[in-house]
Order: sequence, then structure tokens, then C-alpha cells
Amino acid sequence: MATRVAVIADVHGNAPAFEAVIAQIDDRHPDVVVSCGDLSWGPLPTETLALARELARDVPCVFVRGNAERALLEAAEGKGSSPTEREQWMAATHTDHDLDFVRGFVATAVLDVHGLGPVRFCHGSPVSDEDCITPATPEERLRPLVAGMNEEVLVSAHTHIQFDRLAAGIRSINAGSVGMPYEDDRGAFWAILGEDVTLMRTDYDLSETVRRYRATDDPLAEQIVEILEHPPTRDEVIEHAERVKRSG
Repeated sequence: MATRVAVIADVHGNAPAFEAVIAQIDDRHPDVVVSCGDLSWGPLPTETLALARELARDVPCVFVRGNAERALLEAAEGKGSSPTEREQWMAATHTDHDLDFVRGFVATAVLDVHGLGPVRFCHGSPVSDEDCITPATPEERLRPLVAGMNEEVLVSAHTHIQFDRLAAGIRSINAGSVGMPYEDDRGAFWAILGEDVTLMRTDYDLSETVRRYRATDDPLAEQIVEILEHPPTRDEVIEHAERVKRSG
């Protein structure tokens, strides 16, 4: 049983933000760190995965696969539809060592956390890595997404907004996004699970991230900089996410 679990998600290749969060994670001495997906899909993928591997040498880590990891491996292995320019860039920028590391990520994970009991970790939902669960998701839509769960606590990601709510008979949590948050405040968002849930925010040097992004040849670097500097509001994200239906 874990006494303290640090949860990160949606780093999206933002190595400076991730490095700042790791420093605060180290100060709290968690038993386990869980990453809920979309770790390296951003302008600084190799640097981000190097930080993840270094973190995993210091503390046990569980890496959950997000839709971005799925897209990355499909592009690298020539599967699926014709890759976009960004997908081709991602596949080429990740080293073979990086890809082997990502192949070890799991679809979902369950940890027994002292004070919370068994906790299910996923990216979108236990059903699909593309599901969007928000603090406004109606119970009638949430129930089928968690119907197969035996656990009463779910930690999901994907929507880049941080929340903690009770709905559909479970506690639904999102740690927020480390690297591309859709929040009113700037910073890197994550969480600590233990006797209760503590939603965290870490300051980091946004200007340094922008500088490093613009120094890459990522085809979407400028668009991502725009999102970092002028993110959509929580209300806009929730309204959009609640219109998105799971594929299939």
C-alpha cells in the first residue's frame, strides 16, 4: 500500500515545467509517482523522457499510456492512417531508446493508496484514452465510462484541467496538466494522493520554455507557445469537452 502518491499528467514535452515539478515531488518523498499520459508529445520530447527516466531511478514510477503515446507509436511503426507533419516530426525526434521506453507504458493502473483505498489511473477514461471527463460531466455520461471499475476513486487526465469531485458513485479526480494547463493561473499543475487529495500548482520559468520551444523545429511550436501564453478558459474547455463523444 502506498502512503503518498504523486500524480502528473499531460506534460506534453514541457521539460522546464516538468523539471520544476520533479523538484517539488522530491521534497515530498512519495512512495510512487504516476504519470497519466501524454508525457513527451511536445516540442522537447527527448529532454522530457530523460527527466522521466531519471525520476524513475529515484522513486518507483508507473507510466500510463495516453492518446499521444498511442499516436507516437503508430507513427513510428507505420501503422494507422498517413501521419501528419507533426506526427512525422514526433516519430523522428524520439530516439529508439525513447520509443522502447514508451512501449512499456500501460493502458491503466490500480494502486492501493492509504486513506483512499484502491485508485484507478487512466488517461481519458478506463474505456478510452480519448474520453473527456470534466468537473461538469453529467452522471448519466460518466456511469458507462466507469461501469467496469471495482475501485471508487478514478484519476483521469486528457482535459488539462484540475478538479476533484464526487459523481456517479465515485470520486473523480484530474491532477491537471504539468505542461499545457487550461487554467486561469499560470504554472504546472499536478496532485498528491494520500490521506486525502491535494491539488498542486508549481511555478516555473514560462519565458524559458517559450525560448526553448522556439529554438526547435517543431512544426507546431508557435501554436503551442500561443496556448501556453493565452490558454483557453476552464469554462471554454469544459463546454468543448462535454460536446466530444468517445469514438467507437
